[in-house]
Amino acid sequence: MTAPKNVLLTGSAGFVGSHLTERLLADGHTVIGVDNYISGQRENTALFANHPNFKFIQADVSEGIPYKAAAFDGQTLDFVLHFASPASPPHYQQFPIETLMVGAQGTQNALELAHAHGATFLLASTSEVYGDPLVHPQPESYWGHVNPNGLRSCYDEAKRYAEAITFAYHRHHGVDTRVIRIFNTYGPRMRPDDGRVVTNLVMQALAGEALTVYGDGQQTRSFQYVTDLVNGIVALMGLPESEVVHGPVNLGNPDEYTILEFAQVIRELIEPGLEIIHEPLPADDPRQRKPDISRARDLLGWAPGVDLRAGLTRTVESFRQQVLQA
Repeated sequence: MTAPKNVLLTGSAGFVGSHLTERLLADGHTVIGVDNYISGQRENTALFANHPNFKFIQADVSEGIPYKAAAFDGQTLDFVLHFASPASPPHYQQFPIETLMVGAQGTQNALELAHAHGATFLLASTSEVYGDPLVHPQPESYWGHVNPNGLRSCYDEAKRYAEAITFAYHRHHGVDTRVIRIFNTYGPRMRPDDGRVVTNLVMQALAGEALTVYGDGQQTRSFQYVTDLVNGIVALMGLPESEVVHGPVNLGNPDEYTILEFAQVIRELIEPGLEIIHEPLPADDPRQRKPDISRARDLLGWAPGVDLRAGLTRTVESFRQQVLQA
């Protein structure tokens, strides 16, 4: 993507959305951000408020997005990136209907916008489409093992439906569609109340509290630093349509840790004397999570480059600054 592009990004005030906005603006593109702040943060929008190539629309994409170029100062969009959705269990369980709607109607509205502008559409899907996987590591060809009516289903099934309608628009309308499946991602600008393992453990450790591990702690996760994810997204955006494999692409770090090992790393970085306590395992919590990134390597020449301790050091420092400013 050497020439400047016009990009509409839903979920621009979210953790990943804000880092993607920052990168796209730095690369010279124009970004129209859209967010309703259900889980996004106003301070993330404020980071770019004075940038000449950034425009923000506060709106719920589930209720509609204007399709006409006039709504964007006469500009035709080159890309529509759909990242809007609560993504942490506490947030999507607090807003289950909104989560389902942004995955269903929000995705269709974003697809209609891309179709009207002749734009490339990129969907931010998730490793949660694999559910509690029976195949390890998880390749894109794996169909998943998902509970369709459990506590996590509002998010899991919303993303599975979002993928289905995205591929339907590609096959039926010829829209240039691209789908990424994001594995556990962390870094600065995560909400302190995010509720996922990185923020929970970091905030507990900074407060001098015991670190909570659910179950026996032997469930595994693969942790990806946010700039690695953004690099993968930008690489996929930069592929000409003739070179794109329109199937989903895993973006994650294949380095696998048990949650207990991860808690021990956090403890070493912040306060080695902290206790680790165990609580009951939440319902439908996946036992294993590790991406097969062969497709991303082959298609994009992409692989994560930030190791866990380096990424966590940056993340811990950002949270420490938030605590000091509070």
